Amino acid sequence: MARMHSRARGQAGSTKPSKKELPSWVRYTPKEVEMIVVKLAKEKNSASQIGTILRDIYGIPDVSLIVNKKLTQILKEKNLVAETPEDLTALIRRSIEIRKHLESNRKDEPAKRGLLLTESKINRLVKYYKKNGALPADWKYDPNKVKLLI
Repeated sequence: MARMHSRARGQAGSTKPSKKELPSWVRYTPKEVEMIVVKLAKEKNSASQIGTILRDIYGIPDVSLIVNKKLTQILKEKNLVAETPEDLTALIRRSIEIRKHLESNRKDEPAKRGLLLTESKINRLVKYYKKNGALPADWKYDPNKVKLLI
């Protein structure tokens, strides 16, 4: 699949195994996995970071195969999900860093274009999340006020 703002093709990504059964070497019960997820969420890890930690450290290939729930569903049940979605937060952080860079480097034209592209992605995501109910209808991206949120 091509990139959004360039004509380059993307990097090949890994795919999940086609088998939808739990491997025999996984030794965790559903209750233990939920406890680990809650513990990692309380340590301020995002959902994708939790998934990576579970895979790399605990050897859990897929939470939903063990618990029969998605990781974000577990976080919602325990009221540990963030108020803004993770991908939107990452884009907002990127825009803050670009703005900080542009304060000291005002003539950096590629950075100005990068800020424009990043903010257009933010606005598209905000529109999508408002439509799906993940963000309140009155939520608005304001670059000056957003620094306080993140």
